[in-house]
Amino acid sequence: MVFRFFGTLGAVACLVAPVVAPADVVMQWNEKAIATATASGQNPLVVGRTVTMMHVAMFDAVNSIENRYTPYAVRVGAAPGSSAEAAAVAAAHAVLVALLPTQEPELEAAYSASLARIPVSGRDAGVAVGQRAAAEILAHRASDGANASKPYRPLTSPGVYVPTPLPLAPHWGDVTPWVMERGSQFRPGPPPELTSAQWARDYNEVKMFGAKRGSVRTVEQTDIGRFWILVGPASWFPIIRQIADAPNRSLINNARLHALVAIATADAYIAVFDAKYAYNFWRPITAIRNGDMDGNEATSPVADWEPLIDTPPHPEYPCAHCITSCAVATILDSEVGAEAIAKVTMTSPTASGVVRRWNTTREYVEEVSVARIYGGVHYRTSAVVGREMGRQIAELALRERMRPLQ
Repeated sequence: MVFRFFGTLGAVACLVAPVVAPADVVMQWNEKAIATATASGQNPLVVGRTVTMMHVAMFDAVNSIENRYTPYAVRVGAAPGSSAEAAAVAAAHAVLVALLPTQEPELEAAYSASLARIPVSGRDAGVAVGQRAAAEILAHRASDGANASKPYRPLTSPGVYVPTPLPLAPHWGDVTPWVMERGSQFRPGPPPELTSAQWARDYNEVKMFGAKRGSVRTVEQTDIGRFWILVGPASWFPIIRQIADAPNRSLINNARLHALVAIATADAYIAVFDAKYAYNFWRPITAIRNGDMDGNEATSPVADWEPLIDTPPHPEYPCAHCITSCAVATILDSEVGAEAIAKVTMTSPTASGVVRRWNTTREYVEEVSVARIYGGVHYRTSAVVGREMGRQIAELALRERMRPLQ
């Protein structure tokens, strides 16, 4: 469901954002982490890693005190009376300072402000728990491959020019997963054969609906395509924060919800980039400009075709937005129910004046999928395949990590 408001982004924010700050430190530090990681220049995949490291450290710190779930990675000793809130803040701060050293002054100010709001009793003991949990998580991920070299070889012939920007993160499928056994664990079968009717349907749909000029999109569909240019944790954690800010939710439950979403989406990125570079499938702008090369009589080229939005700098298949949105939805369905998202409103910096709402998580997932078709950067098959991968990864996270103690 789309609503348009005209005016400044600030005016829109006043219409949809809560007047007060989020109710607990998990939500506060989630917002701080995404903002500071983005400001430091991290790309969305690395932002996802940073935020996930922070959230699993926060969860393990709080859970070490409350002892209600199996830990993600570690349970540290906690003195009686240790403040779980202080533990969460200290864990978040320690992870972010280690990963974002250029943002240390801002992080220190936020840390001091957070601690100042926590009662003195048990605060120092809680800080010690959080710092130990953070150290364990930082050590746990120190050699996960996120900083590995990227030896991608552009396809060319000797002496022939090709565009020189390298694609994004060709190594990401080899990053150590958070819950999967390996990046290829949920690798799907290949994209449709270029001579198939399925390929022709996918091709002609995005050709018609995804074009910058001459599209058959409605105004609402164009809004949706532009809205979901927004990418990475900034595109789903605003939803999680609003749901977590509901009455009667505890600190440990919010720490767990954020950590589950974080590990599921982080592994979704690993899985989708494994598949993207395994298949190296062409984007619509390439396929449609070369529609006479695929051997399919039902496709025809358009020499100057362009998508509504800029094409992301990595292979097409499967859809990354689709795998992460379905991972998020699967966690929400299990933890709070599919209808909890009906309380959420969301804006996007890439679609000024547009506010989005959904009645169910299924509506949310469907919208994210069609947005990539309206944007002209993905095919429908890629969306369907990506959603199924996201569902399986989230279900694995729910089965294997942070389970309630019997």
